[in-house]
Amino acid sequence: HYTHGTRLAWVSDPKTDGPAWARMLLKPFCPLTGVCGGRIGVALGQNIYTPENTATRELIVNDRPYAGWLYGAVSLHAEAERELGGIKLKTLDSVELNLGIVGPQAYAGEAQNAMHDVIGVARANGWHNQLKNEPALAIFFEHKMRPEPVRFSGLEADAIPYAGGGVGNVYTLANAGGMVRFGQNLGLDFGPPHIRPTLSGLEAVEDKDRFGWYLFAGVEGRAVLHNIFLDGNTVASSHGVDKKTFVGDFQAGAAVVVGGVRIAFTHVIRTREFDGQRQGDRYGTLNVSARF
Repeated sequence: HYTHGTRLAWVSDPKTDGPAWARMLLKPFCPLTGVCGGRIGVALGQNIYTPENTATRELIVNDRPYAGWLYGAVSLHAEAERELGGIKLKTLDSVELNLGIVGPQAYAGEAQNAMHDVIGVARANGWHNQLKNEPALAIFFEHKMRPEPVRFSGLEADAIPYAGGGVGNVYTLANAGGMVRFGQNLGLDFGPPHIRPTLSGLEAVEDKDRFGWYLFAGVEGRAVLHNIFLDGNTVASSHGVDKKTFVGDFQAGAAVVVGGVRIAFTHVIRTREFDGQRQGDRYGTLNVSARF
């Protein structure tokens, strides 16, 4: 089950005069008239996955394998203003290339047990059963639309639909979803970033001089063709389980933006991901972003 994820990221300000290679890649996402702002991002992250029973040293054949994923990422983000059916929209198109490693060299077991030692929690004893070392490649892409918010009594409400997917030996999938928000100054961002398996979102906050806050709720559905953390290693023989093709996430949370710093908490409920899983997973994420 998804146990832990850490991601450190940097995203540039939107620019219209960035590197030529970035402008070339972003051009298809910009309107035919006008110029869109492009951002470049880099990130480093680690995800940890374990079976439900971490006390035993034995291989648990009817539960997902232990696995860790250590990756670096480079991303491009194109922001543009458009009009669709008379509705003014701001769009965000993102593409991210992830390169890394799955297996012992991701050091997930060491990271998890070191933290368990610090907080006084029992160690996970089955890491010797984890997936084998494998180079990890994933390309994620996503399109988001943010219409002008509905305003009333000094407050705002909006809805942000999105669709995307991923290709690689880590994940191959398609996803679509949406988020509704209620608060003030919703134009400060496109909603908080989220955890894999889909694109994490845009870490940037657009204005450090305005205060904003919002409550949000959303849903996402995924059609999963490949998930290395359930299917097992691509070439080497390893433990795996029979994954479910369709998986859904339900999320709700709150975010506050002050002085260019956004703090967001999200609670996620995920449907069962593989045959034999007793119940879906629940977890919380904390995101802190700062504009400087």
